[in-house]
Amino acid sequence: MWIELCCLLLLCCAGVFGTRQICQSLQPLLISAHLCGKDLCKPKQTPIPEATGVISGCVFLIISFLFIPIQFGNNILNAENFPHNELVELLAALLSICCMLLLGFADDVLNLRWRHKLLLPSVASLPLLVVYYVNFNSTTIIVPLPLREWLGHAVNIGFLYYVYMGMLGVFCTNAINILAGINGLEIGQSLIIGFSILIFNIVELYRETQQTHLFSMYIILPYLATTLGLFQQNWYPAEIFVGDTFCYVSGMTFAVVGILGHFSKTVLLFFIPQIFNFLYSLPQLFHIVPCPRHRMPKYNSSSDKLIASTCKVPKEELGKLGLSIIYVLKSLKLVEYDYREDVITMNNFTLINLVLIYRGPTHEKTLTLTLLYIQILCSVIAFTIRYPLASYFYNTSSVM
Repeated sequence: MWIELCCLLLLCCAGVFGTRQICQSLQPLLISAHLCGKDLCKPKQTPIPEATGVISGCVFLIISFLFIPIQFGNNILNAENFPHNELVELLAALLSICCMLLLGFADDVLNLRWRHKLLLPSVASLPLLVVYYVNFNSTTIIVPLPLREWLGHAVNIGFLYYVYMGMLGVFCTNAINILAGINGLEIGQSLIIGFSILIFNIVELYRETQQTHLFSMYIILPYLATTLGLFQQNWYPAEIFVGDTFCYVSGMTFAVVGILGHFSKTVLLFFIPQIFNFLYSLPQLFHIVPCPRHRMPKYNSSSDKLIASTCKVPKEELGKLGLSIIYVLKSLKLVEYDYREDVITMNNFTLINLVLIYRGPTHEKTLTLTLLYIQILCSVIAFTIRYPLASYFYNTSSVM
């Protein structure tokens, strides 16, 4: 195990350097291919290469492919005892990630609609579900202690468990993409989630589920290495944009390790800010409240700071449900709106804009750091829930 991990770490070091160098060398090529955009939060609107997440994704897959002979080297000549199940799991995981790499790049190039963004992760997660069915097919969930008097120790939910895992893939791939729009935020939150998963794997490495957490480490380490390779160039002021490709690959990677590593509920704990942002965004995502195409903050060139973006809508167009949602959010201090001449002006429903409402005009770098501090705090809360508090609901912490 230790020799394999050392070899993987060497490959990861090469991956950090390789991702950075390849990205720098391909920037002119991306601009010439019109895969570029303008940073709306900067005074100078110079073209910036987009979709560079495809570079880190390709290097990530290359490292994973090169590591396969190392991981299974001791068993290659031993046909009788070869761990076919482990190899199939790994290949299915890489296939799902590869699918999201392709589909994410297609989204960056073709600018797909939201319904496609929901459908594509569902298709890409099918290899995972098939492998899970063949190798495990365990659809039983452990009931929390307070509910066991009525439901018993465990409940078999059957097909619904596969629906849950499929929805996990859809959520993870889109959750990071929804909480985005300022320099360094996509990569920053992904690194914090990735390192949180890695820490969890290390803590659990010497327990009964060692093999599943070792499997997770073999996937998460190359991902973190290639993501670090992009981080410096995407940090404020960004020289590159990672695009939807990076968000899709990141989300599917987290879903893969959660599903095949058998700790999907723990993975969701690390997504607390993304879950809040998703629930907060639902009225606009489902168009109960008008949703502009871009909900990123507005840039004030005179102060070089960002302010919360807003949308305007006539009151009669909202309907009773829309008005009720706005009033509830207002009472919870989650929305700021102005009502004049039967037109309601309100902030867009994103965590980024909500932070700006409480902080006021904020520099982009400071705003990114604030959101990443929230992500770190939520990871600390997640570990608190996972370990000290879990004992109040389960006999053992291994059920998550």
